[in-house]
Amino acid sequence: MKLLTQQELVDLITGCAILGTGGGGSPSIGLRLIETDLKKGYKFQLIDLKEVPDDALIASPYMCGSVSPEKAGTAQGDEPFQAFLALQEFIGKKFFAVIPTEIGGGNTAVALSVAAKLGVPVIDGDPAGRSVPELVHSTFYIHNVPIAPLAVASARGEILILKKVDDDARAEAIVRAVAVACGDRVGVADHPIDGKTLKQTVIPGTLSKALDLGKNLREARDFGKDPVTAVVKAGKGYRLFVGKVVGNKWRIHGGFTVGELIIMGEKDFQGHTYRIWYKNEHIIAWFDEEPDVMSPDLLCVLDPKTGEAKTNPNCRKGMSVVVIGFPAPPIWRTPKGLEIFGPKYFGFDIVYKKIEENARLI
Repeated sequence: MKLLTQQELVDLITGCAILGTGGGGSPSIGLRLIETDLKKGYKFQLIDLKEVPDDALIASPYMCGSVSPEKAGTAQGDEPFQAFLALQEFIGKKFFAVIPTEIGGGNTAVALSVAAKLGVPVIDGDPAGRSVPELVHSTFYIHNVPIAPLAVASARGEILILKKVDDDARAEAIVRAVAVACGDRVGVADHPIDGKTLKQTVIPGTLSKALDLGKNLREARDFGKDPVTAVVKAGKGYRLFVGKVVGNKWRIHGGFTVGELIIMGEKDFQGHTYRIWYKNEHIIAWFDEEPDVMSPDLLCVLDPKTGEAKTNPNCRKGMSVVVIGFPAPPIWRTPKGLEIFGPKYFGFDIVYKKIEENARLI
């Protein structure tokens, strides 16, 4: 068990935002949430997956909805906390710990905050290894772990308990419909699971990985080094493109932010273009209109000066950016993983190729 310092929390959320692949919630709102909790005296504890007792009960709290542009003064509500309490009450047993539903600047902060308020630890792991757009995009689903019972909470204080559901795809449809009816955002708590099953199904060490990325970025800036290079090296990734945003058309559709980011190349990429299609998160990119990097591998858009992540749809015209990428966790590259998170799942008739096998990057 590790007690996280304020600096480690900042580094962690910074790293989570990078692995958030353009989504995963706002890191600035996530940091404000954590800062508020720290001022109230709450403690943030990180626990290794191996330390979780087999008979312990764990669940995932998070926000579900579209990724709209961040507005000044926007605050994170307590919907996930209320959903978590409602699920705990429904089950009738106290949760031992919290596990994030994904790695992202907003939703990982939500998990940390819920755990801190309840005085329980956050598990160093998650069922995605990055941010993902749909409830079905989870290693829980790959391993047939039931998503229900689950709880949903709205900003109006409404609480719904979904006692039983066919599968995660059906849960996605129901929860997303509730989110649309509630201003495109609701708090959710789902996948109540015992420690033994948890250890067999989630990706371990993902929060530590995010913390390391954030730390390397900060230290690079402190010593006057290139933060983007530090992030790429720390995450064993690739620099994919450098340029300026010339277009970013998006819309809210069915509870998702769906759009396309167009970048005109600069420096070594002068004369080339990069196009990224996103559904909350970056899903597939084209280099000069040829498929380049795609889900489940990670596409991350960063500020070239600070190395910090730019979330969708907050990449604005005229903004200088660097696109980097990381290999997906191995489980996403299995037949089942690609079936639900490869390019064909999103309607693209493209055969998945691993980022490290991309001839342009070798």
